[in-house]
Amino acid sequence: MTIEVGLTNELNLTVQESDTAASMTGGELPPVLGTPRLIQLLEQTARITVAKHLAKGQTTVGALVNVRHLAATPVGMKIRTRAELLEVEGRRLRFRVEAWDEVEKIAEGEHERFIIDEQRFKERLEQKRQSINR
Repeated sequence: MTIEVGLTNELNLTVQESDTAASMTGGELPPVLGTPRLIQLLEQTARITVAKHLAKGQTTVGALVNVRHLAATPVGMKIRTRAELLEVEGRRLRFRVEAWDEVEKIAEGEHERFIIDEQRFKERLEQKRQSINR
């Protein structure tokens, strides 16, 4: 299959307690969507954008995230994330990522992913594991 610039995808989520900054850091922050969870959702949105266009045995991995978290979103509010494929350069995929809650835009930025061969990736991980067991 061919991966072409312009592919888009959107995901929706209602913010839960488990998505909050306080649940991830144990801090005293109000119950709002945490930045790590937001970035995970943006990465997931980008990954799904191209997943069905990959060859059998391929997947993508995140390599770069450059996102501004613009506004807080309280628990119970719905958010929508969006990814648009801007560039394909060999195995490198560059996306524009954005997110909105029910009131305003809450995030914007770019994300890069690389197409990888799953089997080769697993083999390299095993080699790495073996290197510390010597």
